[in-house]
Amino acid sequence: MKLVCLLVGIVFFSACSVTRKMPFPPRTSSLTGNEFYHQAFAMKWKERDSFALKEILAGNVPGFLKRFVPVHVSMVDSVTGKTIKAIYYVAPDYLSIGTDDDWARINITPNAAQQVADSFDCFLPTKKMVDDIYTAAKLKLEPVPLYAFRDSTPIMWHHHLIVEGQRKGRKGLIAGIQKDVVISGKITRDPKPDRVAIYGWHKLDGQPIQPLYTGHIYWWVDYSQGIRLVYRKIKVENKWMDYIDVLKDPVLQKLLCDEEVCDFYRYSY
Repeated sequence: MKLVCLLVGIVFFSACSVTRKMPFPPRTSSLTGNEFYHQAFAMKWKERDSFALKEILAGNVPGFLKRFVPVHVSMVDSVTGKTIKAIYYVAPDYLSIGTDDDWARINITPNAAQQVADSFDCFLPTKKMVDDIYTAAKLKLEPVPLYAFRDSTPIMWHHHLIVEGQRKGRKGLIAGIQKDVVISGKITRDPKPDRVAIYGWHKLDGQPIQPLYTGHIYWWVDYSQGIRLVYRKIKVENKWMDYIDVLKDPVLQKLLCDEEVCDFYRYSY
């Protein structure tokens, strides 16, 4: 059993590991999370994307979200038998707007999310990384599916409030509350163009509600799709590497990706 676990990879998380402060710009907007949703109430995806981008690129992100936390992973090279360890840093929660006292999670397209990621030296996770982040999470909450007006701005705000009711002020790396927008080789192989890949929304038994899926056009966004930012530099055996270089390496890519092909690195915008 021990050998099998080593071969498929082991995930570690240490609460005493240091966080990493990310280079978000100083806040030049005083808009709170509550105010964002009041102003965005009637907006459709394009207008909402533009509004969210303006606020995030102005540094209007809660302070706690600017300190990324480590996720430790490892794998065994099947050729050499060597155990390879790595650390990557992830946002402790999904992309949000506002202050530490008044903030809200927001739902945007992968194109807008990619612009945010590029601006702050980040990338979007893979399916495997979503699983590993869930394993590492200190705070795992039961998903709450909603069924009406799923892509409306009011429902996005409503879902955020539901999650906050579950969270009850508890802090730490959180997971299970959203499906993740992910990077996936499934996008490049989908016969339909301009897809978004989503995955996750893990139940308390660790099983995801959402299997890896590329059935939606890129501009489809609903309340359940969250954006988790990951710092683009991965520490592999104490050496910093860009995530694209890790994914291009036929051995090291297994630290981040468990798909047959791992050749989709970013969305366009």
